[in-house]
This record gives sequence, C-alpha cells and structure tokens, in this order.
Amino acid sequence: MALSHNDVEQVLADAEVVPCLQAGVTDAKELLSACLEAEIPAVLDRPECCETGGCGTKLELLVRPEDLPRVQALLHGRWQAMLEREGTLEEASADDTEGDPPCPACGHLGALVEGACAGCQLQLA
Repeated sequence: MALSHNDVEQVLADAEVVPCLQAGVTDAKELLSACLEAEIPAVLDRPECCETGGCGTKLELLVRPEDLPRVQALLHGRWQAMLEREGTLEEASADDTEGDPPCPACGHLGALVEGACAGCQLQLA
C-alpha cells in the first residue's frame, strides 16, 4: 500500500532527512511517487543553491539516512527495467563476463576490446 502525504509527514516529523538525489521537477515528482508507492517516506525540497537562483528548476529528494539503500535498490530496479524494455541488456554467460560490469551506454556484458566496449565500441579505458 502506498504511503500518503499525511503518512510521510507523520513519519518524518522528527526524523533527520538527507538529500538523496537532485533532479528536474518532472523527474523528481515521478521518483517521489515511486518512493511512496514502495513505502519509502520521502519529500521534495529546493536545494540550498536555489535560494540564490543558481539551480533553476531542480528539486532534491529527501529521505531518512536508513532509507538510502532502499532508494538505491528502487532506482537500480527502475534502471534494469528500462534496459530490459529498451532491449539493451544482453544475455551473457558467466564465462563471458569475468566480473566486468555492463557497458554504461549499451549494457553489453563482457571484456573490453582494446579499452572499448565490444558491443558499441564506446571507449571506456
């Protein structure tokens, strides 16, 4: 069951909150909704630099320090779902990857070839 704004106010009333991420208004609101849906109490606020007008239309997502790993897991899951939806996540066997992380551009899993991704040739090293 998603948290309501009233639930969040009660949970965070006396809690310490820290900035988790900074995003444009539309993305920040979408991430706030995702957090509330996942029962992660969160609020949006303007970054301190906005008081001087330096950051334009950005908002910060604020959560309790102990909820940071949950937000990280939520964002990772959303990223994985996007990769799968776009078809950029390749299947690879354990022999192919040897512990190398996926390419940040195309998601290819595997060793670099002369410092570049074997999938899209993005120079990484």
